[in-house]
Amino acid sequence: MSKMDDLEAIRKKRLQELQRSLEARQYPAEPVVVTDTGFNQFISQYPLVVIDCWAQWCAPCRMLSPTIDQLASELQGKIVFGKLDTDHNPKTAQNMGISSIPTLLVFRQGHLVDRISGALPKQPLLQRLTPFIY
Repeated sequence: MSKMDDLEAIRKKRLQELQRSLEARQYPAEPVVVTDTGFNQFISQYPLVVIDCWAQWCAPCRMLSPTIDQLASELQGKIVFGKLDTDHNPKTAQNMGISSIPTLLVFRQGHLVDRISGALPKQPLLQRLTPFIY
């Protein structure tokens, strides 16, 4: 391979990296507040969405919140996280059959593909979500 071929390969690789970086920036790096009125639009807007169903009074929900924030930042461009306050959005909570919180709802292409109950630590939660990332 010549030096010109090497330079071309490096240029292509860098261009692909920049493109992935730009695409990732279009995804939020922190959880988005989701409401009854915008729920369906939000879960359809991105290929992979995780909705954290929570309430202010829920201690396990508050324990899980920093983990969700970290994952939203670390997985930017792969998963978009949303937060649904079940006290203020009872219609969606009822439609989704939320009977205990925290509950994470995993949507792929707008369809519910998994439900995770309880305040899991970061690594087990990441292991549970990883199979859904393309």
